[in-house]
Amino acid sequence: MKRWYKYIKPYLPLFIITPICMLVEVFGEVIIPKLMAIVINQQNAGTLTLSTCILVMLGIVVCAVVMMAGGAGGSYFGAKASVNFACDLRQDVFEKVQTFSFANIDRFSTSSLVTRLTNDITQMQNFVNQLLRMAFRAPGMMIMALIMAISISPSLSAVFAVAIPVLLCGVGLIIFKGFSKFQTVQKKLDGLNATVRENVTNVRVVKSFVREDKEIDKFSKANGDYKSASLSAMKIMIFIGPVMTLIMNVTTICIIYFGGQIVLDNGMEVGDLTAFITYASQILSSLMMVSMLLMTSSRALVSARRISQVLDEEPDINDDNAAHRELTVQNGEIEFRNVTFRYYKNSEDSVLTNINLKIPAHSTVGIVGSTGCGKTTLVSMIARLYEVDDGEVLVDGVNVKDYSLYNLREGIGMVLQNNTLFSGTIEENLSWGDENATEEQIRSAAQSAQADKFVSSFKDGYQTAIDQGGTNVSGGQKQRLCIARALLKNPKVLILDDSTSAVDTATEAQIRLAFRNELKDSTKIIIAQRISSVKDADMIIVMNEGKISGIGTHEELLSNNEAYQEIYYSQNDSEKKAV
Repeated sequence: MKRWYKYIKPYLPLFIITPICMLVEVFGEVIIPKLMAIVINQQNAGTLTLSTCILVMLGIVVCAVVMMAGGAGGSYFGAKASVNFACDLRQDVFEKVQTFSFANIDRFSTSSLVTRLTNDITQMQNFVNQLLRMAFRAPGMMIMALIMAISISPSLSAVFAVAIPVLLCGVGLIIFKGFSKFQTVQKKLDGLNATVRENVTNVRVVKSFVREDKEIDKFSKANGDYKSASLSAMKIMIFIGPVMTLIMNVTTICIIYFGGQIVLDNGMEVGDLTAFITYASQILSSLMMVSMLLMTSSRALVSARRISQVLDEEPDINDDNAAHRELTVQNGEIEFRNVTFRYYKNSEDSVLTNINLKIPAHSTVGIVGSTGCGKTTLVSMIARLYEVDDGEVLVDGVNVKDYSLYNLREGIGMVLQNNTLFSGTIEENLSWGDENATEEQIRSAAQSAQADKFVSSFKDGYQTAIDQGGTNVSGGQKQRLCIARALLKNPKVLILDDSTSAVDTATEAQIRLAFRNELKDSTKIIIAQRISSVKDADMIIVMNEGKISGIGTHEELLSNNEAYQEIYYSQNDSEKKAV
């Protein structure tokens, strides 16, 4: 509860006013049966007067107005409190996710995090709203109605001593069984969201391979699993209604039967029996409200646990112990000392093994190797996107762990394999590199990345809207925009991870020329599949199965490194035959 109080405290007045409003509504609702009983009793006794009728009518009108004000106020303030609660909680969860390393996100999965940020928090919002409106209203109505019923006939009220415990036991058993079912429901919802997200994100691939039918079947299965889990949970919960109705009807029959006997024996007036039946209905209705609240709470508890898992997750990478928090990247010298890394800490196989490497500042370095040999993982260590298991990575002679994450990553520009653009204009996307960049600076970066020409050809130029993920531009255009975004950052270290694979060789050559002329003071690391992309680099690193198998210039490696020779000649068959 201490955790959730953080989100209650700013809106504490709303959390107090809402129950008060609901109690005001209950007060009016409980008084009305008593006023009606006065009219019925006096009518039966033949003593009813016009003045009494008018007074009772005015009393009922006042109670109705009070009920309306209390009910409306409770609904308004309850909704406002629950929405603000959910908004702040969602903000905190989202901010926590932003601190996660790649490894943290992998533990949850993207689809599960989306579900927790949306559906799970909505479940908690609904629970808070119902809690504020029912947690005091239901007990308040039950207590007040029970007091009024006992004041009318203590002996007849004994029927509640049987009905209430039976009702609570039945509802409690149903909700207990339903809790585990709701856990399954949320997991199946994670799976459904993952299927939808994957299909929508990759819709072009689906269509190009004509896999619509397969994807429909895949979605149908995930949707069916979610439906089955939901029905399984609901089948238990739907018993609450019939159980409540049965107990209410049996209780009403008992009250009418025994109350009728008391009336015949002149122990109670007809008006009082009518009021007693109304109070009995209010008591049992309040218990139904409690059962509905408990049902909502069982699902909200599952969601609360899932949200707590996110909030309790400790980021694998943080800068709490950074020794030089104010230090920034100045030159771009990089060194790996005995670096070993595993994606899974208990795994026997290392992705990187005993990496020792020194990259001079301002140099251009190429990295080549077979798919899956650890090239991307290696450069990810520089910006601490992953944390080394053994050894250390240094930038400008300082361990990357001793920089603040902001200062370290601010000095490093990365163009990853999966080029991502966000919804917004081209200018807004490029401004990620420097939010204060002028129009001239943006155009200059785009020119260096060979993107200005095609951007200028668009009707709206740099104000052209980009769809989510950059789906309305080609692969080569997307790569060039991502390069321009990184260049605008003017980083001391620029990492290009196979970022020109969709660009023709002539354009790629122009991009490399721009790097040499305009990024002389930056260290440039280029991961490439094509030897031509790194041929002119100051140093080329050859990787194989998580290890460095060779370092040197193109000519040196071509003469003494078998792995490099194999890659080179596979791309230049004519030269191999000539040799």
